[in-house]
Amino acid sequence: MNLGSNDNRNRVHSVLKSFSFAFAGIKSAVKKERNLQIHLAFSIAVCILGIIFSISRLEWMMLLFAIGGMLSLELLNTAVERVVDLVTKEYHPLAKQAKDIAAGAVLVYAILSVAIGIFVFLPKIIAYVN
Repeated sequence: MNLGSNDNRNRVHSVLKSFSFAFAGIKSAVKKERNLQIHLAFSIAVCILGIIFSISRLEWMMLLFAIGGMLSLELLNTAVERVVDLVTKEYHPLAKQAKDIAAGAVLVYAILSVAIGIFVFLPKIIAYVN
């Protein structure tokens, strides 16, 4: 009997289980979080625009990093909110500060993402209109 083989199967199972937890978290957040739903809708719209305007590989990379970062930060913001709510249901200045700071991180990245979108699409829209 090869114990190493069984150990490898346990590792693979553990990794697959980790992925299932991650997908369950994403699914839960998508179902319950309005802001994440809005970000997803805009992400789909941006991808459709990318196809319509035949953007370059570099532009796709920029947009995909913006989309991935935005969705990731929104998920982290949701996690911070859940943990704070778990710790206290009552108003506490530090709880408010934690939530506000996490939301601020999302806002900063959202502004950056919009700037990237303008950088990529505005010249193409101007060229199309002219």
